[in-house]
Amino acid sequence: MTLRRIELLLALLGAGALVLAAMTTPWLKFVLTIALAKGIAVLGIMLLLRAGQVSFGHALYVALGAYAVAFLAPVLPDAALLLPAAALTTAVVGTLIGLFVSRYREIFFGMLNLALSMVFYSMLEKFYHYTKGTDGIRVPPLTVAGLELDRVTHEWTIFGIALALALGFGAFARVYLASPMGQALTAIKTRETRLDFMGVSARSVLLAAYVLSATMAGCAGALIAMATRHVTPLLSYWTASGELVFIAILGGAGGVLGPFLGAVTYELVRVYAAATVADMWQMILGAVLLLVILFARGGIWGLLALRLQRRGAA
Repeated sequence: MTLRRIELLLALLGAGALVLAAMTTPWLKFVLTIALAKGIAVLGIMLLLRAGQVSFGHALYVALGAYAVAFLAPVLPDAALLLPAAALTTAVVGTLIGLFVSRYREIFFGMLNLALSMVFYSMLEKFYHYTKGTDGIRVPPLTVAGLELDRVTHEWTIFGIALALALGFGAFARVYLASPMGQALTAIKTRETRLDFMGVSARSVLLAAYVLSATMAGCAGALIAMATRHVTPLLSYWTASGELVFIAILGGAGGVLGPFLGAVTYELVRVYAAATVADMWQMILGAVLLLVILFARGGIWGLLALRLQRRGAA
């Protein structure tokens, strides 16, 4: 069995495991919804990592998607319409910003994204008349395809949407990375000059990946807003961006399952660590990341893929 088929099988098994966990432990449904949303955002970051670029400000698009839902929900209270609206908003903003940041590489690329994210955070915090500042905005009850849902049904619906989007974006990213555009991303990381010799614009390749990444993050932000029904400027703070990079390292950027493995692991470790030792959960998360860096540099997915390949060779 090829690694591609194994990935598909593991994705389906993982989806089934998440549904089973949500059914047997109802309070986990919310945690897993947030984990899936963050996994989608990290999947976008993984596209940039393939080009050797790290965005330390990608929480900007998560917050933008969440605030798009918060602002539009009073006049457009249907989740089926809010998700595309959030995706379109972040795609447009991602294109405008991407035209600028795609000219830069490495630390300059990462720090420019961080600076823009913090500018957006300051705007959300200072324009109290529109954003309610640090108090945030409450998202009113939403409908789905015109249907009003009770709390439990709403939670299951948002969880189902998050799971469907995770599978859809994962499949799309798998195809995209195998396409010429995806292969060109790897060339940017290894030897960008070769793309120029072939007549391929490295800037255009990176811009396309950046817009896709921003769109995924916007959808993640929309899901978070729908699940929590409350958005605050902290969604765009630098620690939120660092959290996404943390998850990317934890899960591994070698496959599309890595971001979701990292996100689910991160959320579960944080929840259970905070419940067990409330004053030390950050230390526990740091220890987990340290162990991954020392003993599994490819992240959880890299370790899992290596074992599968060894078993297949045997």
